[in-house]
Amino acid sequence: MTLNSGDVWSDFSQRLRSLIGAKVADPADADDILQEVFLKVHLRLDTLQDESRLAPWLYQITRHAITDYYRGRRPMVELHEDLAETPAADEDEAARQLAVGLREMIGALPQPYQEALTLTEIEGLSQKEVAEKLDLSYSGAKSRVQRGRRLLREALVNCCHIELDRRGRIIDYVPRDRLCQECCAQRTQEVRLFL
Repeated sequence: MTLNSGDVWSDFSQRLRSLIGAKVADPADADDILQEVFLKVHLRLDTLQDESRLAPWLYQITRHAITDYYRGRRPMVELHEDLAETPAADEDEAARQLAVGLREMIGALPQPYQEALTLTEIEGLSQKEVAEKLDLSYSGAKSRVQRGRRLLREALVNCCHIELDRRGRIIDYVPRDRLCQECCAQRTQEVRLFL
């Protein structure tokens, strides 16, 4: 199957416009950004090597266009070192919302990985402590935690498109389909109840 920009526009323009609209208040600016995104897509579509990576590629172009929009609107101000290290409230909120879902995803993993991740990621034990608690060798515990993290990452990537900052912290996420949107909306409500 060969991709063309018309089909990509038909399939993705509404979703990308919604993403942009959630980040940019002015509808005219959001429409301009969407046009810029699809101009870039039209010019670079032939460089996409794996068609199964189309959606993540489009979201990446869109995020960069939104970033460029905000860079152009305000003067650059150098932050004090302490402020630069403090995560923004939006970043914290996105991470909190995902944390609720991650506990559920960990609970859905096979028992050995569920147990290892619960101990390391939720209870805060070191991998050495996990090895002792589960009566495993240290390398066995490390392996179990790494496999569990891989399975968790796969589940998360299948559910949501995740945006990370340069330090690898979650700053935003977009549910991939209607079922995930409903699930994430429910999690958002649960998070707000606990705050």
